[in-house]
Amino acid sequence: MSITTTKLTRWAGLSAAAAGLLFIGVQINHPHLDADFAATTEYTVRQSLKILMAGLSLIGITGMYLRQVAQAGALGLIGYLVFGAGYLIMMSMEVIGAVVLPTVARSEPGYVNDVFATVMGDPVAGDIGLMFGLNLASAVTFLGGGLLFGIALFRAKVLARWAAALLAVGAVATLALPLLPQVNDRLFALPIGVALIGLGYSLWSGLRTPAVQASAPVDQVRVQ
Repeated sequence: MSITTTKLTRWAGLSAAAAGLLFIGVQINHPHLDADFAATTEYTVRQSLKILMAGLSLIGITGMYLRQVAQAGALGLIGYLVFGAGYLIMMSMEVIGAVVLPTVARSEPGYVNDVFATVMGDPVAGDIGLMFGLNLASAVTFLGGGLLFGIALFRAKVLARWAAALLAVGAVATLALPLLPQVNDRLFALPIGVALIGLGYSLWSGLRTPAVQASAPVDQVRVQ
C-alpha cells in the first residue's frame, strides 16, 4: 500500500470525525465524577475513550492545518499550536485520570474529589498541588485555541465554514458555564463535537474538488 499526502489527509479527516463522535458519546449519561466512580470499570472505559478522542483530535487538526497552511496564515499557525497544546494537556490529564486517580481513590478520596471538582469548576476543599495549574492550562489552551483555530479555518475558506464557525462559537460558549449553574455543562461539548465531525468530513471529502478543477483547463485545451 502506497502512502500519499491525499491518503494521509483523508485519514486525518476520518480521525477528526471519529474524535467528534467520541467527544459527544462520552458525555451521554456520564455519572457524577467522584472517588467512588473512579474505582469502577465504567470510569476506566470512559477515560480510555477520552484518551483516544484526544489523540484522534490531534491527528485531525494537524491534517486540517496542513491542508490549508498557506490560506490560514499566521493566525492559523498560532491557533493550531495553541489548540494542539490544549489537546496534549487534555490527553495528559486523561491519562492521569485513568492511571493515577483510580489507584488513590480509596486511600485519598478527598484528593480525588478535589481534582474532579477542579475539572468541573466546582469549589475545592483541599490542596491538589500542580493539578490546579495543569487544569487551568488545559482550559485556556483548549478554549483559546478552539476560538483562534476556528476563526482561522473560517477565514481560509477551504473547509466547511459553518463547522469552523461552530468550533469558534462552541469554544466561546463554554466560557458562559459559570453564569449558567443550572445547565448541564456536558451539553457544551456538543457544538465542538459536531464541529469536529463537520470539519473532518469536509477534510475527507473535499480533496476531490481540487482534482476536478485542475483537470478542467486541460480538457478544454484538448477540445479546442
